[in-house]
Order: sequence, then structure tokens, then C-alpha cells
Amino acid sequence: MRTLGALVFPGFETLDYFGPIEMLGGLADEIEVVTIAKGKDPVPSVHGQKILVDKVLSEKNDYDLLFIPGGDSALVESEDPDFMAWIREASANAERVLAVCTGTVLLAMTGVLDGRKATTNKLDFTKTVPLAPDVEWVKQARWVEDGKFFTSSGVSAGMDMALAVLADLFGADVAREMARSCEYTWHSDPTWDPFAKSAGLI
Repeated sequence: MRTLGALVFPGFETLDYFGPIEMLGGLADEIEVVTIAKGKDPVPSVHGQKILVDKVLSEKNDYDLLFIPGGDSALVESEDPDFMAWIREASANAERVLAVCTGTVLLAMTGVLDGRKATTNKLDFTKTVPLAPDVEWVKQARWVEDGKFFTSSGVSAGMDMALAVLADLFGADVAREMARSCEYTWHSDPTWDPFAKSAGLI
């Protein structure tokens, strides 16, 4: 059984979070999902719904899998040095680290992606990637795998990335079956990214 630490902060993007959790948490016998935040109070998403918190940052930083969603407020969190230090430590301890959309930029601003390939939301790409200049940012990618780090493009791309993590951990057949059970078409080619062109990146 692996424990997935899913980090949330006020204003997190709902599909960034719940899409990958649908895929990863679907293997309940293999992956336990733990929601993490700074405090114990329910955390509101960008759409207003609030999610309950299982653990606060100070309680634990050694999850098998670490997951960071995005949202316009993600970069505000980079101004908290304790928050950023926790991400750095939890990333070092984790077997796999996943980030979606601007969550990737938040992760990158800790320095853990320096010298690695990563991607993020294409609509915000040119505005956000300068915040982490030592990352090898990939303009056209649905998601990118570099070592234990899996990063994805905007919002819905996180589901494809999560399925890629399932394939990495448990095999492609498990990932395909999870996608089928969700009636979801998995874009299993990480280079499939029509949004890079529509955003003017290529």
C-alpha cells in the first residue's frame, strides 16, 4: 500500500485535483489518498467547494507519492518559505512526485526540478516558466516524465499524467482498465498536445 499525499491550498483548481485523484484513488487496495494542507480548516477550491483535510504539513512529510494541483493561487503559495521548504522535503522523500498545471511551476520554484524536463499550462506558459529558469521547460507535451517527477499541462492533462503514473507503477494494462472504468479516453502519448499550437508556443 502506497500513501498519496495530495496537497491543497485555497483556490486550488478542482479538475487539477479531482481528475488525477479519480484515477489514482481508484486503486484503493494499492493507494491511500491523504489530503494535506497548512491547517485543519476545510480548504476552498477556486469554484468554492471545500475539501476536508486529513493531515497538516507539520504532521508528516514522507508520503510515497506527492501530488500538487494547480490553480491561479498556486503561485501565491510560493511566497511562504515554510510551505516551499515542506514541498522540497516531501519531494526528496517521495517515490514519485506529480504536479499539474501551475502546480508544476510551484514545484519548480522550490528548485527540485532544476536541470530536469517539465511542462505546465500552455495558456500561462510564457508568463510562468520564467519563475523557474533552470528547468528545461517543454513547450509541446501533454505531460513529461523525468526520473521520479511527472508534470502535466493544464487542468485535464493531469488525468493523462495520473494514468501514466499508474502504468509506471502497476503496468499499462492497469492504467487502461482504470481509464475504461471511468469511460475516459486516455491520451497515452505524452507528446500529444494541440494546445501548444493554439497558445502560440510552436
